[in-house]
Amino acid sequence: MIKSTSASYSILMRVELNNRPGMLGKVVSAIGKTGGNMGAVDIVGFKGDCIIRDVVVHAADHDMMEKILAAVRRIAGAAVIDFADRTFMAHMGGKIEVKSKIPLSSRDDLAMAYTPGVARVCEAIHADPERAHDLTIKKNCIAIVSDGTAVLGLGDIGPKAAMPVMEGKALLFKNFGGVDAFPICLDTKIPDEIVETVRRIAPGFGGINLEDISAPRCFEIEARLKEILEIPVFHDDQHGTAVVILAGLLNALKITGKDIGEILAVVNGLGAAGVAAINLLRAAGVRRFIGCDRKGILYRGRKENMNPIKEKLALETNEEQIKGDVFRALKGADLFLGVSEGNLLHAAHVKKMAKDPIVFAMANPTPEIMPEEAAKYVRIMATGRSDYPNQINNVLCFPGLFRGVLDCHAREISRQMLLAAARAIAASVETEQLMEDYIIPSVFNLKVQENVAAAVREVAVTTGLARDVHEFSLF
Repeated sequence: MIKSTSASYSILMRVELNNRPGMLGKVVSAIGKTGGNMGAVDIVGFKGDCIIRDVVVHAADHDMMEKILAAVRRIAGAAVIDFADRTFMAHMGGKIEVKSKIPLSSRDDLAMAYTPGVARVCEAIHADPERAHDLTIKKNCIAIVSDGTAVLGLGDIGPKAAMPVMEGKALLFKNFGGVDAFPICLDTKIPDEIVETVRRIAPGFGGINLEDISAPRCFEIEARLKEILEIPVFHDDQHGTAVVILAGLLNALKITGKDIGEILAVVNGLGAAGVAAINLLRAAGVRRFIGCDRKGILYRGRKENMNPIKEKLALETNEEQIKGDVFRALKGADLFLGVSEGNLLHAAHVKKMAKDPIVFAMANPTPEIMPEEAAKYVRIMATGRSDYPNQINNVLCFPGLFRGVLDCHAREISRQMLLAAARAIAASVETEQLMEDYIIPSVFNLKVQENVAAAVREVAVTTGLARDVHEFSLF
């Protein structure tokens, strides 16, 4: 199977080539034979009878990157002067920074921004704490909190190694939602300590986004924080994923003509994302579920690999009490939702699903089944990858969601807000645009975030979860 190349595995090579016809062609040919995909080629200088070029190449993995370099080095008349991994270059020194919103170019500026003028603002907040929402960064700032125990497809890599992901999340918040976010990685795995730490830092933030905290601890941590804090608490791995899954499903059902209340959904992976997806899809009208994990189908009375969350799910799903593995569960299923491990399924498995099956294979970076293998038997295919159509990407949800709750000073994020966000994302794909390989809007369609924010604000206001915006006279 041909491997898909990606910018995430890309090289910038500085190559010195003899200045004679055909040399660049030899480089292009050598790269192509390794499976690499050429990007930009620029002349950066001359040296004697040689031309120095910068060449960008996309690879599929680290091994291919090494093969590309080796192939170019073997070309007579070519020398690789230097090379760099472009992804590591992008992360040098971190990806975010703090910038001042106001100038400090005079004594007057300093007197208003800091002492003595700042004291008057502090006193105003002391007299009316709600004014912190207007007079501090709390108005537009959230904390991204992680302990690094469930990072992407990497697992428990700890708080330091988790920082690049949290920085990236902050970057997405700012670029797609205009929300300022600070990455905060905690050096503890103890729920009590995480809850207490977040409680203590909460006064400076308008919301808390929990990230990459392993299940089932994440359920307890989120529930306790929602109970004690008066600002929105949101675990994106749970609810952001569930929202975008539901959005994709709503549009997939329009294409297949199936009724949301009649479909059979098989969910493989009962961690944070899987459990949240079941809960939100149930709230949207899905009634029939079979949950699976590494020990197979979840059923009442199962003893292996259980926890309180799964015990509750066992009572609420799999009405027929089917036992066996995920392959057994797929027989006659309308929807397969994978939030588990790569290369789990093959064509023979999805072939047993119901007519016009919908497969959301979201394991990253390798889906439970590759789209190429599933294509013949699946009506609608979605993954978590950007190099295939129908990417189920949380960035379609969380920036707009927090934009909405911050704008109206919401006290919490409710189930109704999540449903509204999912419907707003789904509706962002125009009816005339809807097709099998376009059920989810592009992450670069900024109207999506506006639609989500507006839908969330409306629900917050109509359900009484929005605070009254503090108004005061400037005169």
